Amino acid sequence: QVQLVESGGGLVQPGGSLRLSCAASGSIFSSAAMGWYRPAPGKQRELVASITTGENTNYADSVKGRFTISRDNAKNTVYLQMNSLKPEDTAVYYCNMNFRRWSLPYTYWGQGTQVTVSS
Repeated sequence: QVQLVESGGGLVQPGGSLRLSCAASGSIFSSAAMGWYRPAPGKQRELVASITTGENTNYADSVKGRFTISRDNAKNTVYLQMNSLKPEDTAVYYCNMNFRRWSLPYTYWGQGTQVTVSS
């Protein structure tokens, strides 16, 4: 069983920055693709950013140029650096892990961390 624990959320003024962290338990982290999601209108959750095991990254159009996802396999941690925050970035941010074991897909979610952008 994998546990994902997010941290780093909080209240920040528009234009400010936050760095979210997601620490994973177990030994599968380096073999897993990681992502950050947030709720979106009409969707359960939308992808904010993702990073593969080869450190290829993908971003939602709304955050390109402002957010950066990275990973530290030695610390079993994925990060989301959020700069130039806007009020519309306010959301609960969820960490996601995806990997395959014996050809079967596995997905895990963290409990979420609240980000509020407001003056």
